[in-house]
Amino acid sequence: MKNGSSATDFILLGFSKWPQLERIISVVVLIFYVVILLGNSTIILVSYLDTQLHTPMYFFLSNLSFLDLCYTNSIVPQMLVNLWGPEKSITYIGCMIQATFALDLGATECLLLAVMAYDRYAAVCQPLHYMIIMHPQLCQKMVLAAWLSTLVCALTICFLAFSLPRCGHREVDNFFCEILYLIKIACVYSKVLEIIFLVLSVMFLLVPLSVILISYGVITRAVMRIKSAARWQKVLNTCGSHLTVVTLFYGTLMYMYLKPQGSTFENEGKFIALVYVVLIPSLNPLIYSLRNKDVKNAVKKILCVNNR
Repeated sequence: MKNGSSATDFILLGFSKWPQLERIISVVVLIFYVVILLGNSTIILVSYLDTQLHTPMYFFLSNLSFLDLCYTNSIVPQMLVNLWGPEKSITYIGCMIQATFALDLGATECLLLAVMAYDRYAAVCQPLHYMIIMHPQLCQKMVLAAWLSTLVCALTICFLAFSLPRCGHREVDNFFCEILYLIKIACVYSKVLEIIFLVLSVMFLLVPLSVILISYGVITRAVMRIKSAARWQKVLNTCGSHLTVVTLFYGTLMYMYLKPQGSTFENEGKFIALVYVVLIPSLNPLIYSLRNKDVKNAVKKILCVNNR
């Protein structure tokens, strides 16, 4: 046991099996981390400053950007410290907080993407009643429900997981404290925890995905009736960015958790986890800003005002 680490600390093995890659990975992660901070902060700032972006779509987008900032900041700083330093440890409290945040924010993103899909359905299929359906109070309540419901469930799961005896097992074969790895290194099997985790996974993963698929199914049926090329283009611009983010996010999660478990997969899983920890949060603002004229115009307007 290295100096400075106690018997209650967890060891994050991370990419220690490939020491020659650790420096390269740390540089890549640092670059993406800066992009995440700048990109998502810009989305939040622009959505707040430009009154034309005070709409439900950008309200949800600002929440998604804030969520990505919280998620990244709960994992990446500790990850960079472990990649740069000789020790790979994290304190017991730090691991508990990190696992809770990772679980909570991951589930919240699933719900937010579902809410955004419903918003796109209302915009495309009910354009005349859009502002009545998506009134500000409803938007705020949906976002608040997404944040609070996942927090309660994440705290419950993490409390149960950290209550399991570990028999001295402190090595987590990942670069952050993920709840599934923490349950795996426990020296007892908890059927109750497994059932609770399964039920919550269905609630926060499959149910939101079903809402997204139903929303886009209805949108697709409505789009097929459109004969105007200009309207087609407008619908694609409206839904394309969100659909791209959904595909990246759910595609990575499904690839991560639906493959058969094994030693080869565990090594591969670290790099897949790296995708949804640093790559997807960095792509979200780029996808929305590059495909969206409103965001680009708002940025140009703010920059022109500041240059005067």
